[in-house]
Amino acid sequence: MIKLTKIYFVRHCEAMGNVKRIFQGVTDLDISELGAKQLELLEKRFENIKLDKVYSSPLTRAYKTALAVKGKKDIEIEKHEGLIELNGGIVEGKPFYESFQKMPDLADAWDNHPEDFHPQDGEAMRDAYERIFNAVLDIASKNRGKTVACTTHGGVTRCLICRLLHNDITKLKDTPWADNTGVACFNVDADNNCTLEFFNDTTHLPPEYIPKRNRISTFMKVEQ
Repeated sequence: MIKLTKIYFVRHCEAMGNVKRIFQGVTDLDISELGAKQLELLEKRFENIKLDKVYSSPLTRAYKTALAVKGKKDIEIEKHEGLIELNGGIVEGKPFYESFQKMPDLADAWDNHPEDFHPQDGEAMRDAYERIFNAVLDIASKNRGKTVACTTHGGVTRCLICRLLHNDITKLKDTPWADNTGVACFNVDADNNCTLEFFNDTTHLPPEYIPKRNRISTFMKVEQ
């Protein structure tokens, strides 16, 4: 009998970096007022889902999301460095529009060929793409036949979904972003073959809890 490991992959709730339209990356900003409301509904969503363990990026916005996923369950939350967001280096913690206006080549990579995005002093997207999948395989290897949840970030989720859908980093531009608290679910077998069930499921949120933000660098100055 093949024992599958089920992994729920959850993007963190809205954080202040999302509100301020900055490259949040590894900058450890707290969640927003809307983010707290999103977590209340996320906790209800996971209330009756059996979980054996929860893994979280070490950043506050992901860990608070992990607390909501865990809810009242008597299980462990473990911080996993492999789930952390891409380090933005020279653009880390700065407004998208301001940074990308000064660095049009970097903006072009972000918008049109994100697989080549590599900010000075930061992490290359190609390195993050491998690091993220290795983290997933590590988590799966430690939880064979169990059900776990991982709380992480937008860039991390996008890289993983690109891997699961296309297994080709050059398709990253065509891979949609997850909304805040968007849930993905996939299964991993003993040979590390992954089967995606769904991604960016936000049925636990009313429409007004899902801000629509343009992810193209050129239009980051003003909300579209």
